[in-house]
Amino acid sequence: MNVYTSVKSTSPETEPDGCIRFSDISWEQFEAIEAAFKDFRGVKFFYLDRLLQIMTVSPEHEIIKKTLCMLLEAYMRANGIRFYGKGGPTLGNRELGGRKEPDDSYDIGTQKIVPDIAIEVVITSGGINTLEFYKRLGVLEVWFWQNSQLSLYYLTGENYEQISRSTFLPDLDLELLLRCAKEPDRYDAVTELLANISPV
Repeated sequence: MNVYTSVKSTSPETEPDGCIRFSDISWEQFEAIEAAFKDFRGVKFFYLDRLLQIMTVSPEHEIIKKTLCMLLEAYMRANGIRFYGKGGPTLGNRELGGRKEPDDSYDIGTQKIVPDIAIEVVITSGGINTLEFYKRLGVLEVWFWQNSQLSLYYLTGENYEQISRSTFLPDLDLELLLRCAKEPDRYDAVTELLANISPV
């Protein structure tokens, strides 16, 4: 089978920010497409249940992600919270029916195979069900940054519930974090955060 001919026939949905989605893509087709892009930087893939999303990572996306992670790490260090930044490792496999890279992720306390917290910066609305993917992996807490707002979800039983405070970082003031994350300069953002927190 010619993978490119087959994929082309699925009539992809294209978003203006460089996100394109295909439906009815087999795992073999997904891996072939992914391999074809292996030398291209700044391209991310999300596959789940025969749906494929390909996104080019924008400078805005990377700035938001970096700022948010710098703030989180500054907070955890200031409060003596042991953490392990995992970055965006490829998670998932064929058996789970999906694979993607989080924008960033962390283990809290000890190193683990599955991250405690996954962070997603959402520039494009809609798309594949990210929480369904993380539920299959067993990621306990998922953070979404979208439209300059933070939404946190915690896995309780079979479903995620939206939470107002992080289960892993219960003393973190999310309003303060959000305000600092909107600072145009990262250095100033971290300085403001540290000036407004009291170590636990």
